[in-house]
Amino acid sequence: MTRRTERVERLIVEEASAIILRELKDPRVGYVTVTGARVSPDLSHARVFVSVLGDAEAKERTMNGIRSAAGFIQRLLAGRVQLKVIPHLEFALDETLDRGLHIMDLLKRIEDERKEDAGEGPAGGGAAPPGA
Repeated sequence: MTRRTERVERLIVEEASAIILRELKDPRVGYVTVTGARVSPDLSHARVFVSVLGDAEAKERTMNGIRSAAGFIQRLLAGRVQLKVIPHLEFALDETLDRGLHIMDLLKRIEDERKEDAGEGPAGGGAAPPGA
């Protein structure tokens, strides 16, 4: 990845965030955080990753609203940035946070099971070791 594509990605994240937060009035769009962007080497396409707060239905509703406003967001972006070509924007749900929380939950369960197997119980307290 070149410095130019990195700069364009950062610029898209900043401006798309501001546009979604301040300009987008779609009632389907809930609490959204733009988490990143990946731009093609020729800068013609950009995938913008967003994290959405809420349940699966809220996420789907919000993503539908954002995707339907992609042209509007792209038009406003064109007026705010100094690029010869404005990348075609594609929005994707960033589920990194959800996956991270799921992994943490799994690790916690494994830890609790190991403690139970060792006789400690899930809270860490329990029977004293033999000979104590």
